[in-house]
Amino acid sequence: MASITLIRGADLVAAPWKNGGGVTREVAAFPSAGGGQGAASHDFLWRVSVADVARAGPFSRFDGVDRTLVLLSGAGMLLDELGDAGVVDTHALREPLDIARFDGEARIDARLVDGATRDFNLMVRRDAAQGELEVWRTGTQPDARRILDSDVVLLFCAGGAVTVALAAGHAQAKQLGTGDTLRIDRPNALACTLTGDGAVLAITIRYTR
Repeated sequence: MASITLIRGADLVAAPWKNGGGVTREVAAFPSAGGGQGAASHDFLWRVSVADVARAGPFSRFDGVDRTLVLLSGAGMLLDELGDAGVVDTHALREPLDIARFDGEARIDARLVDGATRDFNLMVRRDAAQGELEVWRTGTQPDARRILDSDVVLLFCAGGAVTVALAAGHAQAKQLGTGDTLRIDRPNALACTLTGDGAVLAITIRYTR
C-alpha cells in the first residue's frame, strides 16, 4: 500500500542562502539534502523546496541536475542563461504558475521584475531519476479523477484550498491549504480526486537506477 505523508507549509524551516539573497524552505528530498541554496551538500536524487528571493543575483550551480522553477507570488523574475558571449536565453516568469525548465549546470543570473518573489523549485538528478511537474487547477474541472503511478508523487497546493480524496484503503480525504504538500510514495496506479478551488503543482518522480 502507498505511504502517505502530509507536509504542512507552516512547519517548513527557513534556511538562509549563503549569499544573503533569500531563504529556502525544503519541502521534501531523497535523501534529505538539508540547508539552503548554495549548501555544501548536493547529495540528493531529488529535492523540492520553496524559495523567497529578496534580490537579484546568480543561481548556485547543480551539475547533473534538471531544474524546474515555478513562480508562486510576486511581480516576476527573469532568468538570464549566460554563455561565453553573454545572454543566450531568458526564461521569463511574469505570472503566478509560470514555469521555467533549465539545466542545473547552466549559468543563471536572476533579475527581479519589481521586488521579492516566492518560487517553487524541483531538482532531479538526471542520471538517477526523471521528474515531471504539471499544474492542476480545481474548480474548472470539479471532481477531476486522476491516476497516480510513479515512485513518488507530491501534490503541492500553490494557492487556494484543495481536498484530495484517495481510492479505497485511504478513506480519509486530505485537505490542503496554500503551501501544504501531500507526499505519496509507491502510489502504484492509485486513483485520486481533487475538489475545491485552487491550484496544485503535481510532481511525479520515477527512479531510473
